[in-house]
Amino acid sequence: MRTLKDFEKELNKCSKCGLCQQACPIYKITQNECAVSKGKFIMLHGVTKGELKLSKKVNKYLDMCLKCGKCNDFCPSGIDVCQILNTAKYEYVKNSKFSRLVFFLQSRFVFSNIIKLFNFVNCLFNAEGHKTFNKDAATVLYFKGCVNQVFPFSDKYIKKIFKNIQLNILSPDFECCGLPFLSEGNMKRFEDVAKNNSNLIKSSQYNYIVSDCASCEDTLLNYPKYIKNLEYNSAKFMNWGDLIADYELRFCYEKPLRVTFHKPCHLKDDSFFEKIMNNCENVEYIKMKGYDDCCGLSGSFFIKNPAISKELMNNKCKNIIDTEADYVITTCPACLIGLKKGLRKVNSKIKVVSLLEFLARGCK
Repeated sequence: MRTLKDFEKELNKCSKCGLCQQACPIYKITQNECAVSKGKFIMLHGVTKGELKLSKKVNKYLDMCLKCGKCNDFCPSGIDVCQILNTAKYEYVKNSKFSRLVFFLQSRFVFSNIIKLFNFVNCLFNAEGHKTFNKDAATVLYFKGCVNQVFPFSDKYIKKIFKNIQLNILSPDFECCGLPFLSEGNMKRFEDVAKNNSNLIKSSQYNYIVSDCASCEDTLLNYPKYIKNLEYNSAKFMNWGDLIADYELRFCYEKPLRVTFHKPCHLKDDSFFEKIMNNCENVEYIKMKGYDDCCGLSGSFFIKNPAISKELMNNKCKNIIDTEADYVITTCPACLIGLKKGLRKVNSKIKVVSLLEFLARGCK
């Protein structure tokens, strides 16, 4: 497990050029130098040199981050900002009394068993017959994520969308991807779930690893950064949108619809979306201003930074409303919650749906 001291060279690489200011959604709102990676690195460099304590005030600025990775993309020095901030968070919380309660709630005994309980109840009411494995069809390893365990609507949508496609869909007993643990500095718990999920992937035969959550996909791909000797074929990772676009599936809607798309922060490539929309009859796609701006929820960020979260959410909702769309579509369950919350507050009638839900409505 790496420590903040291990990143001293990385912190020194920061030239304080300020390009992160142009990319950071938080800085655009607050104009606070400590909100961007440049400012955080100055503080953390002081911590590694023993000139500054990793205090409650420093932790406040660690939490003032969406972990969207936009500064990573702009950084000319190629510094992995999120990994450094996650490590600093771990260093802070391991000596925090409050973290003991958070870690207990995130433990396998509490967190995982609650998810398993929901999954068990859902299986009782949504039991399906045995599916025959087709050895000639492609096999998808489906990483459902926590939200789909609690609210298992995606299975129904996928079944409808791929009803005419031969596809083996396997859902091993994956745990949470680990992002909530990583964000709260619970590195031990994160490593446990990462190793468990990785072992399940290694022991499975598959053509693709698929998720409908951008955050889950991004976290799975980042496992090797935190755990040594762990390698994946990243080309096999995709979301359902990629697969649907590859199969060139067609959809038809009874009446003309206008849709817009919210790109989640953790979604690296959204090229599938316009390809799919081109195969949707009676659908007009309107690209909103700032379509890739954060919705403002971002895990526990909205709890720790409610004022900033509200402004981000209001800006996003304004851009959505300006499109005059009937639907706003996204590929992240957390973003679905954030967008619904924001649009409800402004009494907008625009419907917020996942990509899978929208496409399932167009299957005839």
